[in-house]
Amino acid sequence: GDALGATVEFLTPNEIRHQHGEHRDITGGGWLRLKAGKVTDDTTMSLALGEAILASGGIEAKSAADAFDAWMRAKPVDIGNTVRRNLITYRKTRNPEAPASEHDAGNGAAMRLLPVALACYGRPAATAIAASRAQAHVTHHNELSDAACETLVFMVQDLMAGRDAGEVQRERADNLVRRYPVFAWNKKPIGNPSGYVVDTMQAVFQAFFGTNSFEECLIDVVNRGGDADTTGAIAGMLAGARYGREAIPKRWLKALDAQVLSQCEKQAAALIELASDAADTATAPT
Repeated sequence: GDALGATVEFLTPNEIRHQHGEHRDITGGGWLRLKAGKVTDDTTMSLALGEAILASGGIEAKSAADAFDAWMRAKPVDIGNTVRRNLITYRKTRNPEAPASEHDAGNGAAMRLLPVALACYGRPAATAIAASRAQAHVTHHNELSDAACETLVFMVQDLMAGRDAGEVQRERADNLVRRYPVFAWNKKPIGNPSGYVVDTMQAVFQAFFGTNSFEECLIDVVNRGGDADTTGAIAGMLAGARYGREAIPKRWLKALDAQVLSQCEKQAAALIELASDAADTATAPT
């Protein structure tokens, strides 16, 4: 989703139609001038978080903050303003929790949270919520960001467990809207979604619940333009959990950077194994 959407990031739907027709393939380019198959900060921050989780054996704010700081020092291809600002603050204070701010309701914490969903699979809900907030608050300490992140974690886990998408919508997406009506997503089509986490979630929900395949979902969401690498990444989390690896078009897997593909596959397997081991330990007789 990230690699597909990066090509059309910051374009409007009309600009995409004019330049690409319907954008359907991983071709690189875009404002970052990426080589085909390369990814942006969405994926590289996710991988940094996943490595920190595996190294520490759990989701800890300090290890996540150190991982993100090392990631930024390595000069990533792209970095969001909120992420940069709060990581610079972390360098100065060594406090891994950014101050709560109504202005930090961007999608930067949501775009990278897949490792949390995998590492907490089968664990108590409270554990997943605490883990989600630990990594999120390093850069995005905001109530709307928290609500979006936690909803996505539980949606991914529900879909991995084989739950029906309609049931997941009612229990998770609709519940998010009941708690925070600003997330209402079924009133009008969302085009050109910004980096505001509400815009992001609305576009992702429309694409995810309004389509019936992995390919259709991702093509729908990235052709909305705007923050397309992030909407693509988040939609990819949900669609991957819903449809499985075999549903991913082979031409996309072939086009994806081989190192990135290998890292994602190996890390996902390791995180799920970590979750399984933790769940076994928690239920073992004493």
